[in-house]
Amino acid sequence: MFTLSQLESFVAVAETLHYGRAAERLSMTQPPLSRRIQLLERELGVHLFDRSGRSVRLTAAGQAFLGDARRILGLTEQAALSVRRTLAGEIGTVALGFTASAAHSVLDGIVGAIHAELPGVGLVLRERVSGAQLEELRSGELDLALVRPPVPGTGIAYRSLHRESLLLATPADHPLAAPDRAPHVRDLDGEPFVMYSPAEARYFYEVLVGVFRRVEIVPHYVHYLSQVHTILALVRAGLGLALVPRAAETLKLDGVVLRPLAGVEGEPVELVAAWRADDDNPALHAVRDLVTGLADREAL
Repeated sequence: MFTLSQLESFVAVAETLHYGRAAERLSMTQPPLSRRIQLLERELGVHLFDRSGRSVRLTAAGQAFLGDARRILGLTEQAALSVRRTLAGEIGTVALGFTASAAHSVLDGIVGAIHAELPGVGLVLRERVSGAQLEELRSGELDLALVRPPVPGTGIAYRSLHRESLLLATPADHPLAAPDRAPHVRDLDGEPFVMYSPAEARYFYEVLVGVFRRVEIVPHYVHYLSQVHTILALVRAGLGLALVPRAAETLKLDGVVLRPLAGVEGEPVELVAAWRADDDNPALHAVRDLVTGLADREAL
């Protein structure tokens, strides 16, 4: 079977129609170039060049073979490029998990940056609660997970990506929605309150329980739910107040007022990126570095 070096030599001679210039292009001397062409012709069983006279011309067989030779060389170059890009993480597939609330805060920035800076990486997006994401991360179904802390277990690496504050959600006609009021978390004592589910939204449940415990209040929990948009729907219906992450502002739900709340320290809502520490997927490494870099620049 012919070799790639023989094909390169053939294409160089075919395009220059001059052995000397072709040898210069290939950074070699003319005798070994002629030898390559002779071996290629012997392998194919045809004459590729007409060497009669002082000029070099392609034979009919040479003309027919030139297009195929160029395509073969092009495919080998593309294959080599693909391998290098794969190893560099520039192409590949990453299964990315995220929580519903992350979809309202950082997901668009992350996905947009990946498409812009790593266009050869395909994303498989999966919306899951944090617990399900961590299970799928360990099983290999997910490569990167956007989850709420903590991240238990060994073999999982993670880092903080984003923090945000809590806002008070009230019906539009509630006294705490009035612009001349400055709501304080103590105003929630004994109030009907739509709470996060301790089973399906345990992270938010524990964050809010910690907030209430620190100021020694006890709201009256009327419903337990897991999704922010559902909680806001019940607030709009007048069934109670709620505390939601600041990202809920993007939902812009009519009939619901979101207000800053005094008495809540800092930005208690945290999101982390988690991945298997031994994952050798180059595309994951590139996406992970991009995402953590966005966090370092506070671009999320």
